[in-house]
Amino acid sequence: MDTRIGSFVSLVAIAACHKTAAPPAPPPPAVQVADVEQTDVPVYREWIGTLDGFVNADIRPQVEGYVRKQAYREGTYVGRGDLLFLIDPRNYKAVADQAKATLDRNIAALAKARLDVKRDRQLVAQQAIPQQQLDNDVAAELEAAATVESSRATLAQAQLSHGWTQVTSPIDGIVGIAQAQVGTLVNTSTIMTTISQVDPIKAQFNISEVEYLRSAQGNHWAEPARGDDPLLELILGDGSIYPHRGTVVVTNRQVDPRTGTIAIQGAFPNPGNLLRPGQYGKVRAAIDVRKGALVVPQRAINELQGAYQVAVVAPDSKVDVRTVRAGEQVGNHLVVEEGLQPGDKVIVEGFVRVRPGMLVRATPSSDSSTTSAAARAAPSPGR
Repeated sequence: MDTRIGSFVSLVAIAACHKTAAPPAPPPPAVQVADVEQTDVPVYREWIGTLDGFVNADIRPQVEGYVRKQAYREGTYVGRGDLLFLIDPRNYKAVADQAKATLDRNIAALAKARLDVKRDRQLVAQQAIPQQQLDNDVAAELEAAATVESSRATLAQAQLSHGWTQVTSPIDGIVGIAQAQVGTLVNTSTIMTTISQVDPIKAQFNISEVEYLRSAQGNHWAEPARGDDPLLELILGDGSIYPHRGTVVVTNRQVDPRTGTIAIQGAFPNPGNLLRPGQYGKVRAAIDVRKGALVVPQRAINELQGAYQVAVVAPDSKVDVRTVRAGEQVGNHLVVEEGLQPGDKVIVEGFVRVRPGMLVRATPSSDSSTTSAAARAAPSPGR
């Protein structure tokens, strides 16, 4: 019995010696932080814009006739004076030839009338013919001269009509699909095709009356001839930013009373004729500058049920989760209206792993060095 008791006591002693020690506390989670910077930020606005040719010319023939030839390739660039269509010229050539023959006949008649007047003046001086005959021949000479002038005008009109059988481009631009085919009978009301001058190309958009008044009071971005700096940017339908900036060239004379907006037209360089009339895009411009705005990386903002939150690492390395009011987007950064102070360190990586009051190990993020540059850059599309 004593032996069994001794064995039990030994086992208890051995178990007590091998009792597992308490596990050490886990290290604080690592997070990346960025500084809240205070800087001047441009305020951007976007408007839906429609692209159009700077000049759009509907090509109508000046004479009636059958189309004999289409001399251009549709959708290509044509220069001013290039041949587009040829209308059957034979009838107009015949009319011009007839007018030329009539003019030659009338010129000959005028020459004879002048000789008659010259001869009659000598005969009247010799009293060989009456004065009345000279008067009649002078009148005939004047009539012959008027007939010649009329014939010259008729010939000029005939030659002009004959020339109009060659339908040429009045501008440099992109020519559209032909509306009149070979063999079509056309007249002066027929639209044969359309040519658009697309370099530069025009973008029209409407801004509100309030935006216009604000621009007129300070920035002047919505007024033409306010400097050569391109102020407008264009976001294309695929979301890409057009590489060339534009300038305001026209501000409409009135505000539309139905919509409370005023039409603005901007001009964008279009090398290579990439942009075409009828395209839609977003036009944006910096309408103001926010002085001393607080800027944080966009990925530091966490949205939850319509509220925006950020996690701030305090000087004692503890986490403080705050609700903030987000403002304008500037590149990959956001302006924070309320909830932060300059110099606060916000978590940009690791927000989901932290809780209020938790101790963390913070390391600087690359966002901290790019905030100022982002504040000067254009905002990302779509906000």
